[in-house]
Amino acid sequence: MGFRSSAGFAVIVLTAMNLLNYIDRWVPSAVKPLFQKDLGLSDEQTSYPLTAFILVYMCASPIFGTLAERGRRPVIIAAGVAIWSLATAAGAMATGFYTFLLARALVGVGEAAYATIAPSLIADHYEPRRRNKILTLFYVATPVGAALGFVLGGYLGQHYGWRTAFLAVGLPGLLVAAVALLLPDPPRGRFDEVKEEPPAWPAALKALRTNSRYLFTVAGYVGVSFAIGGIGDWFPTLLSRDRGFSVEDAGAIAGQATVVGGLVGTILGGVLAEALVRRGVKEAYLWTSALSLVPALVFAVVAIYVADTRLEVLASIALCQVFLWMYNGPVNALLVNSVGPGMRARAFALSIFAIHAFGDALSPPIIGKVSTVTGNLSLAIGLVLLALVAAIVIWTVGALRLGRERSDVVVQP
Repeated sequence: MGFRSSAGFAVIVLTAMNLLNYIDRWVPSAVKPLFQKDLGLSDEQTSYPLTAFILVYMCASPIFGTLAERGRRPVIIAAGVAIWSLATAAGAMATGFYTFLLARALVGVGEAAYATIAPSLIADHYEPRRRNKILTLFYVATPVGAALGFVLGGYLGQHYGWRTAFLAVGLPGLLVAAVALLLPDPPRGRFDEVKEEPPAWPAALKALRTNSRYLFTVAGYVGVSFAIGGIGDWFPTLLSRDRGFSVEDAGAIAGQATVVGGLVGTILGGVLAEALVRRGVKEAYLWTSALSLVPALVFAVVAIYVADTRLEVLASIALCQVFLWMYNGPVNALLVNSVGPGMRARAFALSIFAIHAFGDALSPPIIGKVSTVTGNLSLAIGLVLLALVAAIVIWTVGALRLGRERSDVVVQP
């Protein structure tokens, strides 16, 4: 099978992995009230497993990013998928806080191997002008996977127990890991005009530190990640605790909103960004990402503080998700195009480190701590609104400044 004909196969397999990635990541949030009661955890403790996963994920990412610049990428990805799948299933065996924490932390090792490498592998299958469209398709699996995590977790947890939920979503990943071994590993940077050898880490860090487009993109991404992590981990619990919904219904609402909003938002963001590019708008990708967060912020306020009935909650959180996910394709296309082929895996590795270290690794425990101290989860989850405001400001300033400056990207989006 030639590289051209194998590109579609690679995208399908990698997208399936991304789907499983987010299913496994968000199942614990859907069944939080169940394992909290069973294991005797406080609000604060229930968020630490997600934080442990993210901390390991972000610390392992630079390691796998380095390996990916020289090693055979499909083999590394296959190993990562197998590790995270077994670790997810192992969560079902937890007997207390520390065993559950350990299982979720190990999920981060496996996911770091996959998430760091997949975008650069896709970039080497497609020329730069097609990457935004392909990456938009690839990242559609992010909200769909998160939605399935909420829906499957809520349903299985309610009817069969939270331990069954972990087993059911974890073990199928072993099959996908086996298929990953069949993926080709095309030459790095084969569609890029600039050819380069992977630089040493000091040179790589210096290059990224002086790359304005990369820095603005990642900084805004941190704010969005803080918000998504906080909403994803705590919104179902807010519904079941403060609004009187069952665990299954709360998971279904979160899942339905995420899959509808995420699908529409991710596709709409990619289409809008391309339309702005065709019209000659400078920094179209950053403008799409920044402006879409404004209505997302408005609907987040409605979902958290105003909506009361099931229809109101579902409509407001779904609309919030539509605008919240519009950044997905454009931002990841920016990350791919802002550096040369020899730097891509490590650029993604460092962006993963940043968005988790300062984003969704912090938001769940901070919200849990504020909720524990104040006894008011609605107040605590409102911290995500501040993060959205920060992201809007950062991406807007970046779009304005970069639009006036000479581009420092390798390939113009």
